[in-house]
Amino acid sequence: MFCGAVVVGVSLGSISLAEDKNSNADAKTEKEMKPYKQTIPGTEVSFEMVAIPGGDFLLGSPDSEAKRNPDEGPQVKVKIEPFWMGKHEVTWNEYDIWSFNLDIQRRKVLNLQPLPLDSKSDAVTRPTKPYTDMTFGMGHDGYPAICMTQHAAKTYCQWLSEKTGHYYRLPTEAEWEYACRAGTKTSYFFGDDPAKLDEYAWHFGNSDEKYHPIGKKKPNPWGLFDIHGNVSELCLDQYDENRYATINMHGLGACPLLALRKLYPTVARGGSWDDDPEALRSAVRIASTPDWKIQDPQIPKSIWYFTDALQVGFRIVRPL
Repeated sequence: MFCGAVVVGVSLGSISLAEDKNSNADAKTEKEMKPYKQTIPGTEVSFEMVAIPGGDFLLGSPDSEAKRNPDEGPQVKVKIEPFWMGKHEVTWNEYDIWSFNLDIQRRKVLNLQPLPLDSKSDAVTRPTKPYTDMTFGMGHDGYPAICMTQHAAKTYCQWLSEKTGHYYRLPTEAEWEYACRAGTKTSYFFGDDPAKLDEYAWHFGNSDEKYHPIGKKKPNPWGLFDIHGNVSELCLDQYDENRYATINMHGLGACPLLALRKLYPTVARGGSWDDDPEALRSAVRIASTPDWKIQDPQIPKSIWYFTDALQVGFRIVRPL
């Protein structure tokens, strides 16, 4: 398969009507692609997207890379089509509009007329209420949203697509690594020396055992912040430790995606505030597990929450 076109403490007063009139979001060719800022219609909440050029790269890490894991190889050349990627990880400010129905509630409270696309976005399902404050006291405004399942993240993307009229989704793991590397071939986008990691990422050694506001560290060469660390980022793919050995065997060298066949494991990337430096390397693959739901009090377990994955969030992409 190929990629492409494939609340606790929440205030309604912070949401008000806004229109997105950014023509940079309307590019039709790679040459026309530019970064843009998207305001979520009916709100003052916005997010930024960075243009990622298409190209070829080696997915995975070489045998010689320090701390390399077996599932990072063999390296395979893949082709990536151009796309936009979130400049930052999705924040609670964005995520709560969907998860707590804040857009719908505000229209009702203020007796506002729906916007043209609201009928479609309102029809997208929303999660059940969480059993506790899912920030776990680590911070809300400007902090990355966490503890959502891949299903929840994909449904958020569906809602955001209907809300804005632009198609958003999770990245494939190949797209994610390509964007993270930004043309580099080293362990991290800044080189091979983990001693420099503090300049670019939140990890176990500097995080004080919690996540941090987005955008406080230096970005990668393509302008992506927190692509190493802070929170690990969910991807579209099913996790398979032997995946790279089969990509070109099946003719999937162009933007490969391993479609879901079962609930676990799926892929996350980037490492987090709770990980040691070697887990933040560009090639590291993280496999989801049922242990991410151990404390979920529901029977059966919720389809929306990874109650124990305080280190997991996501970042969105938009194919050209």
